[in-house]
Formats: sequence, structure tokens, C-alpha cells
Amino acid sequence: MVYHSFRSFGRYVLAACAVGLVAASLSAQTTAAPAPVSGTNPSRVDIFTGYSYFGAHGRLQPSGIQYSSINLGAIGSGAYYFNKYFGGEVIYTNHPDGVNDGVSGVSLGPIMRLPTENFTLFAHGLVGGARLGGPNSEVPGIVEHEPYTWGVALTVGGGMDYDLPFWDNRFSLRLFEADYRYMHADFGPYVGIPTSGALGGRANLDAVELSTGIVTHFGHILPPPPVTYSCSVAPASVYPGDPITVTGVALNLNPKKTATYTWTTDGGAISGTSATANVDTKASAPGTYTVKGHVAEGAKPGQMADCSATFTVKAFDPPTISCSANPSSVNPGDSSTITASAESPQNRPLTYSYNASAGSISSVTPTATLSTAGAAPGPITVTCGVADDKGHNESATTSVTVIAPPPPPPPAAPLATSLCPVSFERDVTRPTRVDNEAKACLDDVALSMQHSTDAKLALVGNEDAKEQKADVKEAARTAKMKHHVAKPSDAAARAVDTKDYLVTDKGIDASRILVYTGTDDGKTVTTTLIPAGAVNPVASDTAVDESAVKAVPRTPVKKTAKKAAAAK
Repeated sequence: MVYHSFRSFGRYVLAACAVGLVAASLSAQTTAAPAPVSGTNPSRVDIFTGYSYFGAHGRLQPSGIQYSSINLGAIGSGAYYFNKYFGGEVIYTNHPDGVNDGVSGVSLGPIMRLPTENFTLFAHGLVGGARLGGPNSEVPGIVEHEPYTWGVALTVGGGMDYDLPFWDNRFSLRLFEADYRYMHADFGPYVGIPTSGALGGRANLDAVELSTGIVTHFGHILPPPPVTYSCSVAPASVYPGDPITVTGVALNLNPKKTATYTWTTDGGAISGTSATANVDTKASAPGTYTVKGHVAEGAKPGQMADCSATFTVKAFDPPTISCSANPSSVNPGDSSTITASAESPQNRPLTYSYNASAGSISSVTPTATLSTAGAAPGPITVTCGVADDKGHNESATTSVTVIAPPPPPPPAAPLATSLCPVSFERDVTRPTRVDNEAKACLDDVALSMQHSTDAKLALVGNEDAKEQKADVKEAARTAKMKHHVAKPSDAAARAVDTKDYLVTDKGIDASRILVYTGTDDGKTVTTTLIPAGAVNPVASDTAVDESAVKAVPRTPVKKTAKKAAAAK
């Protein structure tokens, strides 16, 4: 009775598990596809081969002869998975003749697995056929057993696999597979116990099948990640002719395949068939260009990718040049050495040229000689030019003054002469600046100084009444404040600025110009030419301390300043 109860209970469990697995498999195939799997990426196909133990429990009826377990056996199975959890499986088992029986069979059905990081649990339910033979007759002297006959086989069970940590997890060790199997075989009509031959009858056999072995994995549920490609250029900004190196970085390439690389660019010529390439920019015009790369290890989507990067070709910078003369003042007919200091930021070859407003000069080197033969006394402007091989031209100037011969002594005692006055009424923003309208007067004054090389010039700066009152207030403030330095008067500044123009712009020797402040009511500077030997008519005026007054450069008035003056 115990045996019959075990057999009935096993059949019920077998049927329930099989129905459940079939329903789960069908549900997995008809429902929507699951979300992409994160973490592990299980195999698509598993092939299992190994050892199997067959533990039989049953008798041949109605003779009652019992089947025996079989210790030796082999098992092989193949499983194809539709997704991470569900698939279909085919199993073949072969247990050769044991003590008094033998069995082999083929079954198929759904399989369910639960993959984890290192282990996989699985369960399956299968239906198929079993080729059962035996058992041997228990009659002494009779060794015949029932012939091998095909019958129905139902299998349900499960097990655990351990992923071996090498060869990219290609293999797993099946720690165990435990299956319950029910088999039914009909050996024909029961003929009793003959003296020899088969007995006939039916066999309803319950069995436990225990297996272990190696699982080989093929493919993956998730496709491999697509190939990605990025590239960069170095340097990103160059001058024409400078080399550029392009480097591509491809990710997710299959190390078992050979990747091909191609490169193109719209600026210059590019060469390279690997992850790096070189760009030749000799023929590239200034501008921004793009280099494109392509990597492929197959023709399918995800096996190729593109990248791009930009680089800039800059125009060559023009050369710079400065020009100087030594000496800067010569006697008529003497020479001066002109030196041009030029530089190309990109070290391009340079060509020099020279031009003079008077005299003669010629050279194609960084130095030249200016001859003043035949030149009139006065300043000679020398222009130094430089050109590079890319057509850039720059120039700078210097001046050489041809000193006029001293005039003959006057026949009589010379007298001081009042020259043209300089007005400062027009520039409201900078009331002490020598403006362009004052240049006409001062040019005449300078010419007079050049003609009278031994004469001196007295410059007397004046202020209007409002400015004079401001000076009185400044003096009182200075007297009260111990450490306060008085601001120079506008009269003194006008005289100093006028002298600065004659010295800086007209080349008049500063020692020949005397500066004073006067008491006239007006924003003026009076000019008096004092020949050698003549009496200074303005010696009674106040001499200016030139160390305390700084000349104002003759820079143009900014627009904002003009607008501010107009607003006043």
C-alpha cells in the first residue's frame, strides 16, 4: 500500500508541475516582452552533458517482479530560452542494462530558470517517450527479461548551476539535477511464468533521476552593446603647414573581430587606416574644418559608428618692425646708419626695403646707410619696410635731422622779436593742450628757431581772470595743508606744453627755450625770439620750475570727452 500511495502522489505532483510550467511558458510567449534586463545577461542556448543515476521504484504487473536502480548512465539536453526566464528543452537519457533492467528516452517541454550573479536555479516539466526493458524473470535458471518497449514518460524536476569564473563564463557546473520520472510500458499479454522468454504485462514505473555535469552556454539574451566612436584632434588650432594628429576612441568592439578605420576631412589631406590619422594642412586656407572618422567590424547596425571633430587653420600673423637712426642729427652731406628690427611671429622669411624723403638710401638687409648729400637742412623721414613670403607688409619710420649751418653774425646788436601768440581758448576739455590750430604758429616759430640756431625762445604762459582766481585759492589751500603740493597753474602748463611740442615734434633743443608765467588776462602763450646777444625782454616774468610741471601728450580728444564738453 505504501508503494501505491507514493506512486499516486508522485503522479499528481508530476501533472501539477507540468501543467504549471506549460502555462507559464505559454504566458511568457503571449504576453508583452519584458523590459531590458539589467545586471546579468543570460545565455540564449544551454547544452548540458553529464552523468546520470536512475533510481527505479516499480514492478512488472501482474507478475510483481521489481525493477532495480541503475548506477551508470548518461544525460544530454539542449535548452533554448525565449527570454531571461523561460524557454524550451529537449532531454535525452540513456541508462544501459543494470541488474535486471535498462531504460533510455527522449522528452521535451518548458523550462524555467532564475539566473543570479554566480548561480542559476531551474525547473522543468517534460513529456516524451521512454524505451524500457526488463525486469529479469525471478524464476531460477531463467535470465530472459522483457524486450525493450517504448512507452510514455513524464518528467518534472530542477536543479542548480554554478557559473565557472573563466573563459568569459562560457561553462557552468551543474551541481545537481533532480528529476522525478513516471513511465508506462506495455509488454503485451501476460503469459504467466514460462520456462523461458518474456512474461508480458505492464509496467508503471516511478523513478528518481539524479544528474551532474557541464553546461555550455551559447549566445546571449541581450544583444551586445553598439559600437560607439569619438575622436579628437591635437592641436585644434594650427597655422598652414602645421601637422594635426586625429585620435579615435572606439568602445564595445568585439576583440575577436578586426575593426576597419576610415578618415575624411574637408581641410587638407588626411592619411591613416588605424585609430589615429594625420592631417596635412600645407594647402589649407585659413578657416575651420571638420575631420570625420568611421569604424566598422561588420555590416550590421550596432557594429559601426562615426565620429567628427573640428580644427582651425589660422592665417599667418604679419611681421612687426621698428626703425632707428644713428646719429639722428647730421651735418649736411654726412651719413646716418638706419637699423630695422623686424620679427615674424611664425618665423617666415623676411625682405627689407627703405625709402627716404630726402637724400638717398638703398638696402635689402636689416641695416642701411642714409646719405644726406644734396639734402636741405631739416628733418628727413626714413621709412623702413618689411614683407614676408605670405604677402604681409609692415613699415615704421624714423627721422634724421640735417643740421643747418649757423647763420652769419648780425651786422648790429640783435633785438628780441615777438613772434605769433598761441591761443588755448578752443580746447575746453584740455585747456593747456597744444591743438592743431596752434601748430601753424609753432611751425613758424620752430622755423625761426632753426634759422636762428643761436637764438633762444621765451615762452610766457598766461591765464584768464577765472584761472587766476583759482590759483589764489590753490595757494591758500596749500598754505593750510602741511603736506599738500600745489597744482601747477594753467599758465605754467601752457608754457611747458608749448615747449614740449617744439622739442618733441619739431626737434628744437630744449636748452634754447625759456618758459615763464605772465600776468596777461587770457589763455595764451606769447613767443619771443631772443637772438644771441639780445636782451631778454621778459626776464622780469616768473620762471617756471619745469621739474614740477609735466607736459601733456598731444593725443586726440576722445568722443566721450567731446560729448561731455558739448553738454557743458
